[in-house]
Amino acid sequence: MSTDANDSAPRRHPVPPFTAETARIKVQAAEDAWNTRDPQRVAAAYTPDSIWRNRSTFLTGRDEIEAFLTEKWERELDYVLRKQLWAFHQNRIAVRFQYEWHDAGGQWWRSYGNEQWEFDEHGFMSRREASINDVAITPDQRRFHGPRPTGDDTDLPLR
Repeated sequence: MSTDANDSAPRRHPVPPFTAETARIKVQAAEDAWNTRDPQRVAAAYTPDSIWRNRSTFLTGRDEIEAFLTEKWERELDYVLRKQLWAFHQNRIAVRFQYEWHDAGGQWWRSYGNEQWEFDEHGFMSRREASINDVAITPDQRRFHGPRPTGDDTDLPLR
């Protein structure tokens, strides 16, 4: 996060309008932050009044987002995420993603989803809509075993 010389408002670079390169940078930054499983760090990327739809849950503001993520990562253990740029235009980015996690009983899951993001002029996300489905997997079906290796831009397989 930084500020521009002529504007004291904080900025979260890159800022819109996005190019293919800056949209990919924004997506990778989001993946990296979510893989920390640090609710406070992740929530800091959103505007104070950001609105969310996550599956059937509707949230408003950083405090609700942080509380939601705290509960999520208490339930979704050893969470590992991959995001991939799908499309972008001006201040909007669409991504597809997959993440793997296990529950307290040891059952592994792969969660498949799509998100639509909208950013303010300072590069903070003001709106997030996520549709997600979970599929039970066995431990030997896992694909993700930690943060994305440097230089890995592998396409996410459909299954």
